[in-house]
Amino acid sequence: MGRPSKGRQRIEIRLIKDADRLEVTFSKRKSGLLKKASELSLLCGAHVAFIVFSPGGRAFALGTPSVDHVLRRFDPLPGDEDEADLLALVQDGDSVSAVADRAAVEAIVRRTEETKALVAAEKDRMDAVGEKVRQAMAKAGGKFWWEADVEALGEAELPEFARALRRLRDNVQRHVDLLSAPA
Repeated sequence: MGRPSKGRQRIEIRLIKDADRLEVTFSKRKSGLLKKASELSLLCGAHVAFIVFSPGGRAFALGTPSVDHVLRRFDPLPGDEDEADLLALVQDGDSVSAVADRAAVEAIVRRTEETKALVAAEKDRMDAVGEKVRQAMAKAGGKFWWEADVEALGEAELPEFARALRRLRDNVQRHVDLLSAPA
């Protein structure tokens, strides 16, 4: 019939030396931790961020509502202060008067609209620069943007063109370094 199972055994908690056993244990334990984090979020409504790196260097993450959202609550990125203010207002609704809430929300909305307008203006400016480069390229008869006639570009387009050329040079150098690196 076969040997009866030994059942669930308690293992000594120490580093596993065997690579195959290490991978299997990591995989099983990781899935258990992910399941527990998901259950905690679901049952308690908690915001959860879980990130684990495998022995091979791969990252696995779970976040509710997202890993970025949870991490930014504790260490906001520059420019995320508005979201933190809005989140604080939503969470502390009883401690702040309704008039102050409305004023703060309106200020955040106003700053958001100003930022959107700045982004749209920069996009329009970059589109105009791109169009000038395309026109200069057409005049020069070149096939690629870096073959554009620099003389045809205006004063506003030259710094952008120079920056793009530097990025191109850096990318080409990085590619050459990768190809020439010993395998």
